[in-house]
Amino acid sequence: MNSMLKQEQALSDALLKPKSVALVGISDDVSKTAGRPLHFLRNAGYKGTVYCVNPRRETVQGEKAYPSLSELPEVPEHVYVLTGADLALKAVEECGKLGVPVVTLIASGFSEAGSEGIERENKLRELKSKYQTRILGPSSLGLVNLHEDLFLTANAAFAEPGLLKGNIFCASHSGSMIGSLTSRGRNHHTGFYGLVSVGGEVDLSVGEICLATLDNPDIQGYMLFLESMRHADKLREFAIKAAELNRPIVVFKLGRSQVAADLAVSHTGSMAGEDAVAEAFFKDCGIARVETLDGFLNAIPLLSKVAAQQANKKKINVGVLTTTGGGAAMVVDQLGIRNVSVVSPTEDTIAKLNAKGVEVHAGGIIDLTLAGTKYEVMKAALEVLEDAPEFDLVLVASGSSARYHPDLAVKPIVDSIATYKKPLVSFLVPDAPEALKQLKQAGVPAFQSPEACADVINAAFSRCQPTAIPEISKHEFENTVTLDEDSAYKLLQPLGIQNAPYQVLTVHDTVDRLTIEYPVVVKVLHDQISHKTEAGGVILNVKNASELSTAIAQIKQNVEKYSPELTVEKVLVQSMVKGLGEVLIGFKRDKDVGPIVMLAAGGVLTELYQDSVMRLAPITLESAYEMISEVKGLKALDGFRGKPKGDLKAIAETVVAFSQLALSKEYYIEEAEMNPLIVNPQGQGVTAVDALVHIAKEG
Repeated sequence: MNSMLKQEQALSDALLKPKSVALVGISDDVSKTAGRPLHFLRNAGYKGTVYCVNPRRETVQGEKAYPSLSELPEVPEHVYVLTGADLALKAVEECGKLGVPVVTLIASGFSEAGSEGIERENKLRELKSKYQTRILGPSSLGLVNLHEDLFLTANAAFAEPGLLKGNIFCASHSGSMIGSLTSRGRNHHTGFYGLVSVGGEVDLSVGEICLATLDNPDIQGYMLFLESMRHADKLREFAIKAAELNRPIVVFKLGRSQVAADLAVSHTGSMAGEDAVAEAFFKDCGIARVETLDGFLNAIPLLSKVAAQQANKKKINVGVLTTTGGGAAMVVDQLGIRNVSVVSPTEDTIAKLNAKGVEVHAGGIIDLTLAGTKYEVMKAALEVLEDAPEFDLVLVASGSSARYHPDLAVKPIVDSIATYKKPLVSFLVPDAPEALKQLKQAGVPAFQSPEACADVINAAFSRCQPTAIPEISKHEFENTVTLDEDSAYKLLQPLGIQNAPYQVLTVHDTVDRLTIEYPVVVKVLHDQISHKTEAGGVILNVKNASELSTAIAQIKQNVEKYSPELTVEKVLVQSMVKGLGEVLIGFKRDKDVGPIVMLAAGGVLTELYQDSVMRLAPITLESAYEMISEVKGLKALDGFRGKPKGDLKAIAETVVAFSQLALSKEYYIEEAEMNPLIVNPQGQGVTAVDALVHIAKEG
């Protein structure tokens, strides 16, 4: 075992299987937050040694209390600090000096608490650097390993006995959610191996903790509840290794609204808000992202049966088998909203069903009506659909019989699941707890709401197979400068991107210096003007020298009125070019996930339509084609209703080339975009008619 694996194993053991724990600041009152962990550990039957540390008492909850960690008879493997922030810092330092492997902090009052809190967090980071002790938190409500009876938590939900054991590991930024998920999981028959409240991630992050558990064969799937994308590098490393082991990951991330979007001067910056970037990150890492809580709790069984797709794989086709047309229609609706295709059985499939005595007719769903409540009818139908090539997944929507006759309604599904050749999913239309229990115990992906069912099916088939992490240089520069359009074209030229012919003129030049043909577009050339149109810095369709002279004067007047602090000295005069359409291709280094590339319908209304797609950079040609297929505004360029086809190959190749900015060793590009990039007819390439680059410089 190499040193890295040994470190991960040691971390996993200290976190989830410690032989000894110490509770610092444990209260004698079990009704208080600081008194719960000892009560929980004893009630759960934890078999390791528990030390109570409280300098104000000789006993706590009837057990001996020690005045400090230093006076314990041994160095504990895991210390849970239940004090406030200032005392917690002292406890961390004591842990570091003693060589405690892991310390968990429940205290808040760090970076979220203003200047004093930031100072405390800086002190905590200093202690982390000084000692080998790993820190979980701050603001961690602790962790639970149900298989080891380790309830090292202050979450009140864990006072409830009989929590379901399972093979799912859950890591959450929110401490309260680990309790909520276990209580909700009981009704969904979802059991957990363990759960951890990660809190502020000043040291140990979601990704690193999950990485450390991958060698545990008892863990077969992961649920992540995220509030931010901190430490995305570790999360990506974990996702890649989990995919290699066929361990599915499902994530529920807060922040779908654009309130927290990091607005920037380019369209790419304003559209690449936190959630859009997270969506791209999860997709490229093979992580299934769901939007419903019920979907989150029930996703792992289906994810376990669906390998992450290769990029550009065909869309999923679902076959729906039902005994209730209305109930099936609900889930069909939800699938349609998510662009998942529900397809009709072919004539051949219908013939095979009829031959087995299953009477069905052509239509979008296969409605067995009340006949489907008979075991032999449903079982025969499932056997035919298993081999029907038009379906990638079979969904069974069960009606009232699932509640009143569960043995009849779901037994055919239960009896089929072990050897079924394609994913088989159950949607229970009524409230049918016994049927749900039978399905879950058999490992059938089962759902109680149409929204959750469609949510998970879509998430399962939207993932890409994660690829190796590229070696991308990381720098910290204090200054970022914006290049003017002329300089931007020159920097991007090595990428092989063609731009429309242009010439730079000063506002004092005579217009007879122009050597390109009319008509032309005239644009202000200034590194402080990013959105030229907004500043009145663009005039189109200039047809002759007289109009050019007027345009230059007008642009100077408009821009200097828009930005009185600026003086316009130059303009860029460019040939007017037309094509079949326009796209935007953008690049940005996100502070959390790293370089991303974006493709969108181009032009001045790009932000209004918000029709865009992102991927982690650099990307492959296959992924670039997939991006093109996901932008609705680009479907018109693929011969829509007999219109001429645009050069989609050139778009894809340009997306790939632009994404290579992530690997540049000559320049450190913070952000760049071409908008618009004119798309010419098929085989005639693309032409850039605007470019914007933000480049980092030292000093």
